[in-house]
Amino acid sequence: MNRYLTGTVLKPKGLKGEVKVLPVTDYPERFLERKAYFVGKTGDSAVVCKIVSASLSRGFAWLFFEGIESREQAEAICGMNLYIEEQDLMAMPQGRAYLHDLIGLAVLDGSGREAGVVTDVLAMPAHEVYEVTMSGGRIVLLPAIEEFIEEIDTERRLMVVPRFEEFL
Repeated sequence: MNRYLTGTVLKPKGLKGEVKVLPVTDYPERFLERKAYFVGKTGDSAVVCKIVSASLSRGFAWLFFEGIESREQAEAICGMNLYIEEQDLMAMPQGRAYLHDLIGLAVLDGSGREAGVVTDVLAMPAHEVYEVTMSGGRIVLLPAIEEFIEEIDTERRLMVVPRFEEFL
């Protein structure tokens, strides 16, 4: 079963087990609603931990987990990630997609020929960049901006980049 990163435990706060979490989501308010997370270094190794209480402040989530009642116990989970399962993902509004939905899209050039496949989405200071791997293994980086990307269709699993040859 696939699990998706939604936050990273940064550090403990106080002596009673509260932890500071960096949200990795466009919907940090969901931290106030969730009752449990999978906690671990990877999604596959993560175990379920129930939430006792949650709050948001200054762009961070502050969580108390069941069974973590001291600073030492909180320190033990620092650096671990919080994951949710696919059925817990929010439905995306029209015109938006989760990053994992973009991986594997066929990239078509201006003539409709397949130029490669999206293999990663990289966060850069100005905007995200799509990593496209061509059939020969060559990697091309495409800015994720409307000027270059004509269409993204996650249902048909394709991305249309009319000016793809400009990036070669």
